[in-house]
Amino acid sequence: MEFLTVVYLVYIFIALYFLSLFALIYIQNKKNLFSQKEITNEYSLDVVIPCYNKEKNISKTIQFLLDSDYPYLKKIFVVDDCSTDNSWSIIKKFARENSRVIALQTPKNTGKASGAKNYGAKFANSDLIGFVDADSYPQKDAIRKMIGFFDDEKIVAVTPTILVEKKEKFIEKLQSIEYKIIAFTRKLLGCVDAIYVTPGPLAIYKKKIFDELGGFDETNLTEDIEITWHFISKGYKVGMSTLSRVYTIAPDNFKEWFNQRVRWNVGGIQTINKYKKTFFRKGMLGRFVLPFFVLSWFLGVFGLSVLFYRTFQKIIIRYLSTAYSIQAQTVILTLREINLTPNVLIFFGTALFILSLSFTMLALSYSRDGGSKKSGLFGILIYMFIYLLLYPVLLVTSMYKFLRGKRSW
Repeated sequence: MEFLTVVYLVYIFIALYFLSLFALIYIQNKKNLFSQKEITNEYSLDVVIPCYNKEKNISKTIQFLLDSDYPYLKKIFVVDDCSTDNSWSIIKKFARENSRVIALQTPKNTGKASGAKNYGAKFANSDLIGFVDADSYPQKDAIRKMIGFFDDEKIVAVTPTILVEKKEKFIEKLQSIEYKIIAFTRKLLGCVDAIYVTPGPLAIYKKKIFDELGGFDETNLTEDIEITWHFISKGYKVGMSTLSRVYTIAPDNFKEWFNQRVRWNVGGIQTINKYKKTFFRKGMLGRFVLPFFVLSWFLGVFGLSVLFYRTFQKIIIRYLSTAYSIQAQTVILTLREINLTPNVLIFFGTALFILSLSFTMLALSYSRDGGSKKSGLFGILIYMFIYLLLYPVLLVTSMYKFLRGKRSW
């Protein structure tokens, strides 16, 4: 058996394994996917909003937090990272008009969200600390529905369902599908204590543990992934409130989308490199989260690359065979060469596609933001056949940048 066939079969096996794993987790936990933890303690909460050149969004973000129905939200620290637009003026205006809003500005531009987050965290004095991106909008009840999870002593961080705010352009609609699938997958991972990221649009942490771990790693481009792995490496857990919804602004053009995803993946590589010694040991991080992360990348880089190669190879061989047959005036195809027996690789590939499509439809049906009907079958097929096929390019680009030491925003 040729090497590429072996790689392809390994790819199919890993993909089917993950799909089967998610199916089993779903079957066992489907009644609890939208369960809510009631609030039994009066946890005080301060929220930090890092801001850099977000004059178009920052007002809406602050107002959404002011409208939150969580009664123990004390202070909203809005940290301007030395913006060059009108963000600082807007922030100061809010601070003058509402005593709960505290306007802060970093001494100099940190050049990264983690820098502004850590700066703002120094001023927080509460049981819990939350972080919200300057272009994200937590719904009125989002925070309240997250708080009850902290009654579990092992849970030190909680994340909500994150959805796309604007869905006007086609690339935004594709990201909307992606975010819904990610949210569904993250909840399933939460059922086995394997949530690997607490994304920037909204994350809440136990302040004491956050401080003990030293806050965010400012050398990492994805501080939200790194701090989550740091928590898990210490034996803590992360919860997810499916009923809590936060809408965020997604890139509306290909260049911004590509740069954002490369940054995410470079940060992911940094995190893998930092925690590589825990591989296959040290609790859930080494035994599940890290292997899951690495194998997911394997699926992206090698699996689709092999599929492309084999397809391209067949096209070239067919073309050359046809060209030679015409030139030599020989028969292009004989009846006995027609094989109606399905190729085993095609069979597994087709089975994988059908199962992946079924998983996608299931994830969208569980979305409280319109489900699969509003996404449209055409959009879903484009997402699966074109959007996801760009990921190998993203991953290869990210690896190249990481190896070249290009780790900046």
